[in-house]
Amino acid sequence: MQDKLTLEEQQTLLRMAREAMTFRVKGEALPPLDVSSLTERLRADGASFVTLTMRGELRGCVGALEAYQPLAEDVREHAVAAALEDPRFPPVSERDLRAIQLEISRLTRPHPLEYKDAAELLSKLKPRVDGVILRDDMRRATFLPQVWKKIPQPDEFMDNLCYKVGANYDLWRKKHLEVLTYQVEEFHE
Repeated sequence: MQDKLTLEEQQTLLRMAREAMTFRVKGEALPPLDVSSLTERLRADGASFVTLTMRGELRGCVGALEAYQPLAEDVREHAVAAALEDPRFPPVSERDLRAIQLEISRLTRPHPLEYKDAAELLSKLKPRVDGVILRDDMRRATFLPQVWKKIPQPDEFMDNLCYKVGANYDLWRKKHLEVLTYQVEEFHE
């Protein structure tokens, strides 16, 4: 990612995410976003994922793969969704708030990855760099680049991504699927 956020912009997004999550977990309305006070990069459309962890374990992760609203609003929306709407976890409670750690991933635009066969697909993936989107007809799933830390082998990474999309783990070996890659700028509290 070439157009990186400044440390101050990162801190602003983390503060906004924490504030949005806290307000909504407590059942309070979000204060309106004052876009005029934000830098150009935070006002520009941007795609983000917000990941919540608690004691080192995943507690929620929600985001968008395509930019459709100002980055600051995207982060606020996904912080709330990660806390309250990730179907894999119960909603974050007020007593959990202090133990939650926030991580924000700002995504580049996804680009199609052209490949002939499974071997070429594996050779073109960049572990720890690429986020990967897998599409099979109407089904779609993604793994952020951070997932490579837990699944470092490209073939296992693709197996697990097929499983996440709701298919047999080896579908990527048998069928030519639409694969897109992206990178992230990742920062956390």
